[in-house]
Amino acid sequence: MAHDSTSLIRSDAFGSYVAVGDSFTEGVGDPGPDGTYVGWADRLAVLLADRHPEHSFRYANLAVRGKLLDQIVDDQLPRAKELAPTLVSFCAGGNDIIRPGSDPDDVAERFERAVADLTGVVDTVLVTTGFDTRGVPVLRHLRGKVATYTAHVRAIADRYGCPVLDLWSLKSVQDRRAWDDDRLHLSAEGHTRVALRAAQVLGLEVPADPDQPWPPLPPRGALEDRRDDIQWAREYLVPWIGRRLRGESSGDHLSAKRPDLAPL
Repeated sequence: MAHDSTSLIRSDAFGSYVAVGDSFTEGVGDPGPDGTYVGWADRLAVLLADRHPEHSFRYANLAVRGKLLDQIVDDQLPRAKELAPTLVSFCAGGNDIIRPGSDPDDVAERFERAVADLTGVVDTVLVTTGFDTRGVPVLRHLRGKVATYTAHVRAIADRYGCPVLDLWSLKSVQDRRAWDDDRLHLSAEGHTRVALRAAQVLGLEVPADPDQPWPPLPPRGALEDRRDDIQWAREYLVPWIGRRLRGESSGDHLSAKRPDLAPL
């Protein structure tokens, strides 16, 4: 039931939305007042809900941090299809791509099978590309793999008529203020800009430009940058590498924060 063209999407067409994915879609880096992560998908759900009568729009977020593509397909997609929403956002494969020895062509083939399955039962499937990682220290050397996967995702979206949340072209998230202290997840402002871009892709008028320039930063010295890099490596990079070596995931033993379709 995929759309032949994203131009056919009406911004009030989505009465229910299910988000599936990993830490990006769960909202890591964007903590709410109660400590639960918010994130771009929750923020997009609010923008969608604003187009409907109060309590009539329903939303579920099945994403869990650290999950690989096959885990998302096995654990989250059956539930997403069971909930039968009018919109699903499907972001997966990023954790696979950053694993040593992974093949973006192989990941893309598995991603396409999942998209084909989803579009058979869901009206609209929003897919997301990778970020341009040139400014991310620990992921800079993977830029070619991420770019290859991104090209695949765009081609898959064309084949199945899926709207594309193109994170590679979202220049505002190149700024370090768009990223959390761990440099691997977006900050609250970064998630907000992604939500605005997603809303634009789905045909909504948005309250702000997601690519609005950031205010200028005061100049920093090389010593400050070096001190920040050392602190970051100690606090985030070393534990992250340790989890990879032990085969652990930050999402082990966690469940979805919003497993049922419910009014916002």
